[in-house]
Amino acid sequence: MVGTTLAGRETAESIRREAASLFAQHGYEATSLREIASAVGIKVGSLYNHIDSKEDLLLTVMGGTMDDLADLVDDALEAPVDPVERLIAFMAVHVRFHAERAQEVFIGNSELRSLPPDARATITEKRKAYRELIERLIEAARMDSSEEPLNVRLHAFSVVAIGTHVAGWYREGGGLDLGTIVNTYAKIVLRSLGIPEADRRVDELLPVEG
Repeated sequence: MVGTTLAGRETAESIRREAASLFAQHGYEATSLREIASAVGIKVGSLYNHIDSKEDLLLTVMGGTMDDLADLVDDALEAPVDPVERLIAFMAVHVRFHAERAQEVFIGNSELRSLPPDARATITEKRKAYRELIERLIEAARMDSSEEPLNVRLHAFSVVAIGTHVAGWYREGGGLDLGTIVNTYAKIVLRSLGIPEADRRVDELLPVEG
């Protein structure tokens, strides 16, 4: 695949962005490469300078979304040492990302079946690694609590579901600002683990204006 120059990278990102928009609006099967090329402003043949196939493009959209999320989480967890602070930092990224990248989250949830088996396995492995990270964060944070979580894996799935849920209903300019939503969900997760002074600890790291 070519397109390693700055212009090439910008075109590739534009293809990914427009493909995500069209897949979200019309569905993967109903979206043609010609429509994607037209949205980008290039000829359909030029798409193949950046992708191998339509399936490859879907994998790029879905895999790129997971990679972006993983990179943001890695950055957020680089500084905090305290396990509870690490979980709070994770929740801030997790909720905010799903709110701001809802379109790509929707594609990830609705179009996994459209990928061929090898590509589907790639996305499934990325999701598994993400869930296992959540499990480790929960295991570490719960050491501050006298309560045992009922099931760490199911608790991790519930955290994943928070992101999916937010992506489904959050709209910028709605009744709640995103900072409040992030703060509240972080408190919900810490409270569910029985973390002492959960609200105070979240407010110190994720203050809400006003």
